[in-house]
Amino acid sequence: MQLIAQIMIGLVAIIHLYILWLEMFAWTTKAPKVFKSIPKELFLPTKTLAANQGLYNGFLAAGLIWSLCTSDHHWKLYVAVFFLCCVIIAGIYGAATASKRILYVQAIPALIALILVHL
Repeated sequence: MQLIAQIMIGLVAIIHLYILWLEMFAWTTKAPKVFKSIPKELFLPTKTLAANQGLYNGFLAAGLIWSLCTSDHHWKLYVAVFFLCCVIIAGIYGAATASKRILYVQAIPALIALILVHL
């Protein structure tokens, strides 16, 4: 079960690395195709704001990767739980304020990973 939990944590980290890339490096090129609810004319003026959000997503990914790399069982558990909870909270807030899709893309995979970590 731990292997499946680690795979899910890795998947959540990859999702957040992808979001980092979109928001920091591809905001005006690829992101308009992903974030279709945002009018195209807003991408250029919001580039700096998006990069800031991307950085935060990178921190979430870094924390999740840290949980996969540490060898101490207790640290592995605590770090994973903390960062998965951060992702879940961010996903719920994003779903409530920006797009319901965020709940399914970010919060639900993190919740599944959190449940698997505790099994």
